[in-house]
Amino acid sequence: MQSSKEPVRNEYLDQVREQQQRLEVDLKARKVMSPMQAQANALPMRRAAGPAAVAERTGNAVDVRITGFWRWKTVIVPPNAYVVHTRRGHSQPLHIGLGVSFRFDPAQDSFIVAPGAMQTIIINAHCICRELQGLLVQGYVQWIIEDFGTAYRKLDFTDAEDPMRVVNVQLREQAEAAIKDKVATMSIDAVLSDKQPIIEELTARLRHVAEGGGGGDKGLGLRIVTVQIKEAVVSSARLWESLQTPFRAERERIARLAALGTEEALAQRELEVEQARERMRLESDGELAMLKAHKDAEAYDREQTERLRRQQREEEDARRLAVERQQSALQAAELEKARLAVEAELTRLKQEAEAVRLKREALAATEAGDVQRAASNRQARVELELLEARQHILNGLTPANVQARLVELLPDIAEKLPKPQELRSVSIGGSGGAQDGQGVTTLVAQMMALMNVLKAEGSGRAPTTAAREGQGGTSKEPELR
Repeated sequence: MQSSKEPVRNEYLDQVREQQQRLEVDLKARKVMSPMQAQANALPMRRAAGPAAVAERTGNAVDVRITGFWRWKTVIVPPNAYVVHTRRGHSQPLHIGLGVSFRFDPAQDSFIVAPGAMQTIIINAHCICRELQGLLVQGYVQWIIEDFGTAYRKLDFTDAEDPMRVVNVQLREQAEAAIKDKVATMSIDAVLSDKQPIIEELTARLRHVAEGGGGGDKGLGLRIVTVQIKEAVVSSARLWESLQTPFRAERERIARLAALGTEEALAQRELEVEQARERMRLESDGELAMLKAHKDAEAYDREQTERLRRQQREEEDARRLAVERQQSALQAAELEKARLAVEAELTRLKQEAEAVRLKREALAATEAGDVQRAASNRQARVELELLEARQHILNGLTPANVQARLVELLPDIAEKLPKPQELRSVSIGGSGGAQDGQGVTTLVAQMMALMNVLKAEGSGRAPTTAAREGQGGTSKEPELR
């Protein structure tokens, strides 16, 4: 049987070929149509849109505005962008500088716009060191346009999407070539440990190309701001592990020796500590036993002393209690004797107070009776005087006065009369005689008789009758007493 070996694939060669193809594509700038072609293509669209569309935009990555109509246009450039404006028949640009706006004639003018901001190039260089081992060196370069009048003549800023793309690709390729040349002369340990030689070599080469070598040569009109190497990585994982193995083994040996020394020291220290601990334990047990015996003796002595003290204290308390009880009995007897004396004195005082109270009540009742009788006598005397005065007044009244007074009181008497339950007819007639005085006297006498009848019916007493006979009858008046 024949053993067949598969061919070893060169991954580094494949990466180089892939990068070469990508570089060829990147170095070709993506062009755009000329302004006249763009204007010709946009004319039907502008006619369809109407006169409102007065501004056009090119495919440049810089935000450039073109305003105006036909051949009378104006290019408005942002303040952070470089521009160069040329015209047919003029050997020198009409306008060149940072943020310069100008009038533009599409029939005979042309312009280029490039960003004025600082550019950053990311570098990933696959290198071969002196030991023929693959390394990936990562870094970045930052540059800026310093002389645009020189730069636009030597560099390509015509890419439609990114005017700086071709320039960045060219500078990146030069930087990668410089890094590869420098790494090829260095050992793998030097590349991994010290990146300053690579930075110095790369900075010198890029500045010689971008800024020129001095004298009248201005280079490309660019200025290198900074160059930095971020990382250097070994491409082979097995080689990277092998490079780390000696250091790791040395560190592991040192760590193991340190661990063994630490373990030995710890074991010795643990043995010493254990012996010291055991010795201290034995000493502590002896001291504790002696201390315990001493404490037991002190506790026994303390208990005996306490028991004797309690017995003496109980006897003293018993004697003191007997004396206090005897004194309490004597004090109770004296208090009882004093209480009986006080109660007798209180009884005597109560009796005297009761006698004084009864005497005072009797005197008050006698005086009240005297006052009441005196008041009754005064009232009776006043009533007798009033009756006497009333009788004197009645005796002094004449029939004429009585009749006049009765006439005055007739309305009041009529108002106070009860509501009649039955109607009786009393006939008052007869001639008054020849004189008017006799007629009035007769009328009053008849009215008094009527009043007497009504009073007799209201009070339930026997009425006084008055005889009325014919016309010109006589009436009897009651006697006043």
